[in-house]
Amino acid sequence: MSWDIFIKGFLSFLKLEKSLTINSIDAYIHDIKLFQKYSLEIGISNPIDINQFHIKDFIKFLYEIGFASTSQARIISGIRAFYMYLLMEDLIVKNPLQFIKSPKNPRKIPDSLHYQEINELLAQIDLSKPAGLRDKAIIETLYSCGLRVSELTEIKISNLYLEVGFVKIIGKGNKERLVPIGTEAIKHIMIYQSGYRSQIKVIKNFEDHLFLNQRGSRISRITIFTTIKRLAELAGIKKSISPHTLRHSFATHLLEGGANLVAIQQMLGHSSITTTEIYAHSDNDLLRQTILQFHPRS
Repeated sequence: MSWDIFIKGFLSFLKLEKSLTINSIDAYIHDIKLFQKYSLEIGISNPIDINQFHIKDFIKFLYEIGFASTSQARIISGIRAFYMYLLMEDLIVKNPLQFIKSPKNPRKIPDSLHYQEINELLAQIDLSKPAGLRDKAIIETLYSCGLRVSELTEIKISNLYLEVGFVKIIGKGNKERLVPIGTEAIKHIMIYQSGYRSQIKVIKNFEDHLFLNQRGSRISRITIFTTIKRLAELAGIKKSISPHTLRHSFATHLLEGGANLVAIQQMLGHSSITTTEIYAHSDNDLLRQTILQFHPRS
């Protein structure tokens, strides 16, 4: 049986037996379909085949693509209800979430990559394939601009100002910011646009989205996540890698190069400098040298 059949049964269960509001039911189904999409990406076409290790990997995936711990907990709660339903219907004999705790702890700072590791990651892209041109542009843009993966998937062609080296980004809370973009990222965006993207039949309402999948709609966060994971494995990088790793590397490398925290804060789109300091805390020696060099009492 396929995911869709199980989800259809779960939907009927929610409507008939749980007496939930339409919004609550929609939230449940949205979260289950997110897990379905992830499962299909990793090659599992039947929810019965899911085990606790897949659930743990999915929680890690949610964290790595930027979901807050509260959002992670809500999604896991929905999946838990789905598997309780399967258990009640005798469709499974064991709930894979039986020993899974919902995320509660604050997110940890992810690993950052050395500059050489980023080059090794990029070197694994097969540019002889059309999608390779897109993947190259995506990774160059993530690293060049320090974007959240959700921001990258929403980049509009009309918000590119490549001739002056800026991109307008719509961040959290629909806040707009102008972010500088480097020459390598600009070059590969232009190559991607004139090559792979120009050959795609674009679905209505996605004409202005920069990064598309092969079906002509907006590329998903899951696709970017799995692409970067695959490239890291090919490069032999043992760190825990995700799109967010490139954002953290962007901030860390700027700090190491002497950029001030306020400038990094603005580029990352942080509302508080405290958040930026957490990103930058990995280079305590540099911060200490800054104090020693510039503080009048040092």
